[in-house]
Amino acid sequence: MSKTKYIFITGGVSSSLGKGVTVAALGCLLEARGYSVSLQKMDPYINIDPGTMSPYQHGEVYVTEDGAETDLDLGYYERFTKSKFSRKNSVSTGQIYHAVIERERKGDYLGRTVQVVPHITNEIRNRIYALSRDNETDFVIVEIGGTVGDIESVPFLEAIRQMRYEHGASQVLFLHLTLVPTIVAAGEAKTKPTQHSVKELLALGIQPDVLICRINKPMSKEMKSKISLFCNVKDQNVISAVDIETSIYEIPMMYREDKLDEVVLNALGMDLRKLNFAHWENLVKKIKNAKKTVKIALIGKYISLQDAYRSVYESLAHGGIANDVQVQVVKLNPEEIDSKNVKELLKGVHGILVPGGFGERGIEGKIASIQYARTKNIPFFGICLGMQCAVIEFGRNVLGFKDANSTEFQPQVKYPVISMIEEQMEIERMGGTMRLGAYPCVIKKGSLAYQEYKSERISERHRHRFEFTLRYKDEYEKKGMILSGFSPDESLVEIVEIPNHPWFVGVQFHPEFQSKPTEPHPLFAGFIRASAKLAKKSEE
Repeated sequence: MSKTKYIFITGGVSSSLGKGVTVAALGCLLEARGYSVSLQKMDPYINIDPGTMSPYQHGEVYVTEDGAETDLDLGYYERFTKSKFSRKNSVSTGQIYHAVIERERKGDYLGRTVQVVPHITNEIRNRIYALSRDNETDFVIVEIGGTVGDIESVPFLEAIRQMRYEHGASQVLFLHLTLVPTIVAAGEAKTKPTQHSVKELLALGIQPDVLICRINKPMSKEMKSKISLFCNVKDQNVISAVDIETSIYEIPMMYREDKLDEVVLNALGMDLRKLNFAHWENLVKKIKNAKKTVKIALIGKYISLQDAYRSVYESLAHGGIANDVQVQVVKLNPEEIDSKNVKELLKGVHGILVPGGFGERGIEGKIASIQYARTKNIPFFGICLGMQCAVIEFGRNVLGFKDANSTEFQPQVKYPVISMIEEQMEIERMGGTMRLGAYPCVIKKGSLAYQEYKSERISERHRHRFEFTLRYKDEYEKKGMILSGFSPDESLVEIVEIPNHPWFVGVQFHPEFQSKPTEPHPLFAGFIRASAKLAKKSEE
């Protein structure tokens, strides 16, 4: 039998309590004690993956090395731990039912009636076991999405109940994250919602071993004892998850103070190995000690939802860590920007970033902002669609291609400077044209990109259909835009930049998916460094 220990994290009372960050923080603490971890998200929605879901519904789509479009929580998992993740680490109800129905159609069930128990629950368990089968990790930590009481989560909860029944409490641990709200008028925190949430779990056959309570200030001993008594959980296993002040990277330290790692290791009968946590403590110290602030304008059409550009915001913060500055993000909607108000809206910013996305909405506002960054010498970073907009802007305003555009927005445009590979090769459009996952890139020596990466060969993650149209390569280079990164066969442009500018880089890939607080991505570090220089200059 596998020696892997399984930890399941469920949520109660309310959504958005921070299950994903809790999973990531626990993984971080266990790694700091020398254990290996693999983290998994079980999403109860029936979509196969979030690839086709609106960012307003689901936040950003996080892309793994192997090209899986996954939940944004996998971004937290990768940022907080040393682990690399794949499509196996992100599971949805849609994937589970799809696999079972395909098997049924092939006759694999030999004519038996296919049911939620055992067929759906067995498939869920197989997805969990697959992580420990591939490479024997010490811990598999699984986040069950949604909130206890949701009808969609029931098969997942039944599957993990079965695993506890089969393997016992020494191998399977249940951790429940819940809310202890403070009633403002009464001025006190209330434990009743937590008690009800645990009752819901008990009705499904799951007794939590550890309770993590989201609360606005640390729990008193009396409150812990009350929760312990009514929820049948040991006193020391009731943990406070207090709202943090400065940065989410404080969360592992907060859990460390309440001994979450010790509670988990003791419950599973594991050795309390020496904690090697100094690097994380130094990181948080660095974040808190940053005195100078750099203002970055982020121009994206989904700015009203914080999670839509989650990895970009985090990577900007990592760039701040690398340069000992705090990054203040100024969110601007491109639909509200035009050539008349761009100067006013971008007044006082030290850097401009245009992130990825799909669709025509807001494109002209992005192009106006890029022209402003290029002509006013403000550091600019374009990611995916942001890079494509930079190419369109340069085509229109420097090359004189007045109607330069992408065939995504204008299929019959005279100057299709951005187009699909199929269009470039004049073959019929085929399905599955998206470039997804990690692809290699070769960087030109002597370029700004080479200076930042300090390497000629890199690998970055992609999520897009449209590319720089190669037949315009010479015209762009003659007018001063350097194409500094290419696919190894030189058929795809990966990086564009403008020399004689403080910092102007556009990339076809998504560097935000590889940035960590402990290892800031070189391009984000470089972008913030250039922006910090401008901030310093404007102070003088």
